[in-house]
Amino acid sequence: MTSPHSPAIPPDSDDDPLLALRGFGLDLPDTGTTHGLRRDRAGAREPGRRVIVDGVDLVLRRGEAVGLVGESGSGKSMTARAVIGLTPPGARTHGHIVFDGRRVDTLSRRELRALRARRIAMVFQDPRAHVNPVHSIGDFLTEALVTERGVPRREAERRVIGLLADVGIPDGARRLRQYPHELSGGLLQRVMIASVLAAEPDLVLADEPTTALDVTAQSDVMAILDEARRERGTALLLITHDLELAAATCDRLAVMYAGRTVETQAAHALTERPRHPYSAGLLRSRPGLDERVHRLPVIPGRPVAAFEARQAGAGCSFAPRCPHAAPACEQQQPQYRELTDGARVACLRAEEVAAW
Repeated sequence: MTSPHSPAIPPDSDDDPLLALRGFGLDLPDTGTTHGLRRDRAGAREPGRRVIVDGVDLVLRRGEAVGLVGESGSGKSMTARAVIGLTPPGARTHGHIVFDGRRVDTLSRRELRALRARRIAMVFQDPRAHVNPVHSIGDFLTEALVTERGVPRREAERRVIGLLADVGIPDGARRLRQYPHELSGGLLQRVMIASVLAAEPDLVLADEPTTALDVTAQSDVMAILDEARRERGTALLLITHDLELAAATCDRLAVMYAGRTVETQAAHALTERPRHPYSAGLLRSRPGLDERVHRLPVIPGRPVAAFEARQAGAGCSFAPRCPHAAPACEQQQPQYRELTDGARVACLRAEEVAAW
């Protein structure tokens, strides 16, 4: 399928990206309803499929941190899972995901497993959902080293004790004998990060890694991820709904809405001069520490998912909520394009938005 985002990233815009998503989309079987009708290559409506991601373009360079920001339902987590081949049964994709020169969607199951074991690792939102409660912390941390890399058990334990210290967990030998239910959410998330670092990956995908944690634990986890990236040269893709957190952590930001990337800029540039009305709305809705505001500005209407945007018609998915929408916005899907200052944006009026 051809995506309106496909020409967004010119071949020469990034000489050798570690990760590149080009016009990426994903849909799932829609059992029992007709939501998410989509068009096939011939343009005919195809029932029974729900569009989840509908045009993501993103480049991640080696050692870089990029924040993928969007509200719940925007498709950001599904995009991250697709990078490592963890898509739900029946999922279909279009466009390309290219990691270090190889298309991920063409890899076999064995190759995907090797990719997850050695090159790309993921920190999930809820660590308790991704550890086996009957296995000790030691078994969890050493399994990949022993089974995938052939490291002797004693050496694997020595390594992970060092990694536990690196993520702020002392007395590692004792922790290896504990079980997940004996650790707090913050400690268990640190264990998850230690398991990621044990793989020595080139890329870490962090999917809302601080959502279930208290404020102190959130700060600690982000500091650990940032330090690991800087010391080890690991690239980081941070998936989050928190624009402020992403701006403080990442080099660049990519904003998603209704299954699409709508803006990508350097973090400092986007927070100072957003080029898409949705990004601008997110920034205005942040509470400021130096201001007394009785009521925060809100973006009117409600966010829509990708399948709802498809049903609404051919126009911009944000147009019904946009304070700057013109008649053309309701009829024409904006191309994801590069502006003269290097920002990439999907908005017909992007040049005007910056002046408002």
